[in-house]
Amino acid sequence: MRKNMQSANDKGYRIIAVDDEEGIVDSLSIFLKRSGYDFTGVTDPMEAIEKVKNEHFDLMILDFIMTPIHGDQVVEEIRKFNKELYILLLTGHKDLAPPLETIRKLDIQGYCEKSDKFDQLLLLIESGIKSIEQMNEIKRINEELSSTYEKLEKAYLDSIQTLRYTVEAKDPYTSGHSIRVAKYSELIGKYLNLSDQDLKTLHVGGLFHDIGKIGIPDSILLKESSLTNDEYSQIKNHPSIGAHILCNAKIFQNIIPIVKHHHERYDGTGYPSQLKGDDIPYLVRITTIADSFDAMSSKRNYRNELSPEHIIEEIQRNKGTQFDPEIADVFLDILNNHYDEIQRIKDENP
Repeated sequence: MRKNMQSANDKGYRIIAVDDEEGIVDSLSIFLKRSGYDFTGVTDPMEAIEKVKNEHFDLMILDFIMTPIHGDQVVEEIRKFNKELYILLLTGHKDLAPPLETIRKLDIQGYCEKSDKFDQLLLLIESGIKSIEQMNEIKRINEELSSTYEKLEKAYLDSIQTLRYTVEAKDPYTSGHSIRVAKYSELIGKYLNLSDQDLKTLHVGGLFHDIGKIGIPDSILLKESSLTNDEYSQIKNHPSIGAHILCNAKIFQNIIPIVKHHHERYDGTGYPSQLKGDDIPYLVRITTIADSFDAMSSKRNYRNELSPEHIIEEIQRNKGTQFDPEIADVFLDILNNHYDEIQRIKDENP
């Protein structure tokens, strides 16, 4: 028995027809070839599934009652790996048509009774081709829009990166500080068994958490002596400034809470929003302790870095007030038992 047949076309659309009656396949081949379609005819439904899996077809014409499996079973298999193929179902009699629920569930686009003239089928095919053309055009437009959006996002990201570099140029401490906070946060996240996406958010959030310092005057940012109350109030604006800078870029939405709230305290006495306990987003609470650790373990103009023992005492003392107790315990375990990982980050990012 002849299993399949193919013909060249001038319309550019590939149609596969599946019917276990070879005469029907032959008739469809002649009819669709005359209509200018690229036609493949198959009498074995199992072979048809493999062909659709390995080749591109735009439209399928499928008999409902076949052996060894019926048309709806063929569609069910195809939909597991191909959601876009336009499928038309043929029935020998309207009473043999599949239930409407099955047609909807399997996303079968249309069905009709078999006929020697195939007039109704041709109308369905032409309607299907028009639908395919419209979907292809929508895809093309979406791809163009997506490409344009990605370019705009990249341009915005480049601008924000430039701002970050500007902050680092103003305050060299911020450069090493930001990358270390990013890596400490990510390290804590790993010990908390967070997802890869959360780890990425922690890392990027750490890099940009102080971006708002671009809006703080150099006279305050670089001051070596103690800040006045007014100067300290201005410093406290940098989280809100940073969140405002990032708010218009979709790619930064996940890190805005980190940027805006990394100075909140677990007891609700932080800034800018006085969030308390679980109201502070979980990833923010991780960044908060990483940020504080790096501040304590770094040399500043007005003091030397604190010793690891002193830092451990400070974190222990501030559990439940400044820091989330659970996260603090995990970080204390890292400091006490895995300090080599902390030291490596410090050495690689001086």
